[in-house]
Amino acid sequence: MPDRAEAVTESDLKGAEAMREFVPASPLVRHLGIELVDLELDRARLRLAFSQAIATMGDVVHGGAISALVDTAAMAAAWATDDIPAELRGTTVGLTVDFLAAARGSDLDATARVVRRGGSLCFCDVEVAGSDGRLVAKALVTYKLG
Repeated sequence: MPDRAEAVTESDLKGAEAMREFVPASPLVRHLGIELVDLELDRARLRLAFSQAIATMGDVVHGGAISALVDTAAMAAAWATDDIPAELRGTTVGLTVDFLAAARGSDLDATARVVRRGGSLCFCDVEVAGSDGRLVAKALVTYKLG
């Protein structure tokens, strides 16, 4: 059985399968405590568990941690397709996050959905909500596949 790094680089993997392997194997994702909750065609839901390590002051979640959650969720949604490039590589080329309210002491869920796919660019809308369902951030991410 191949190790995780080998499994993610296999060109015969579908995008969603690659994300199911990649997300939990990412050192930053693990460090922040982000987990993949749900993945379907053009959609992804990820959760950032609250801990004092991601707080900026008191129980307020740092905007950088929220931005990392947004970026990771958009990446997962962008790869949630059967139409993937031969080389499993990609990069975020644009990231705009609007913070709507302070995220205080709760887990956060990011729901990312693909708004449009181009030749290699993928445009994703991401909403981040607290455990009470209240929106704390809204984002637009442009991701390049291949």
